[in-house]
Amino acid sequence: MIASQLISSLIMPLVTSDTGEEAITLMSINHVKHLPIVNNSQLLGLISEADILSHNMDEAIGSYQLSLVRPYAYETDHLFEVMSKMASNHLTVIPVVDSEENYMGLITQEDLLQFYASSFSFTEPGSIIVLETNKHGYSLAEISKIVEEEGAAVLSSFLSTDEDSMSVLVTLKVNRQENGRIISALERYDYEVKGSFSEFEYIDELKERYDALMSYLNV
Repeated sequence: MIASQLISSLIMPLVTSDTGEEAITLMSINHVKHLPIVNNSQLLGLISEADILSHNMDEAIGSYQLSLVRPYAYETDHLFEVMSKMASNHLTVIPVVDSEENYMGLITQEDLLQFYASSFSFTEPGSIIVLETNKHGYSLAEISKIVEEEGAAVLSSFLSTDEDSMSVLVTLKVNRQENGRIISALERYDYEVKGSFSEFEYIDELKERYDALMSYLNV
């Protein structure tokens, strides 16, 4: 799955004429601590709750003397990349832009974590592998056979496609935490492994972040 497929249409971006109070109200309603500032289709950057509270909330946010951070995800980024960018920048939302960096919308931490929570069972130990292969040559049966030949099994999978690309991203959850042999086998069959995430690196962190977010939303 790619970023454009998880864009939220419910949260509007800020504009420079919005006041700090209006921005804080919008953050509170949507349970986020960051919002993008947009001028027409141009992403100016992200403003945080802390930025606003350190300024006069009656003034327009465009008058604030800030060096805005400008992290964003491209619409074609895999959701693992989106999650990595959000985590490394400690964000509750991330703007999504097209190839020309026009603002398309945003993804919230809540939506992202709920998606992964529903996609991969927390009760099944294992690891996650992301592959890239040709659309026309894709065969889940073949991939499953390769995994099974290494003594493992595919627990779940989903595809991420891009209309402008001949490739497809295949995200697998397998029932092995040590997946080095599986990755080597897949590479021997010319599958490009884009990333792998062990249970400890991924599921435990995801559960911790999800539980923390749910606790925050219940306050």
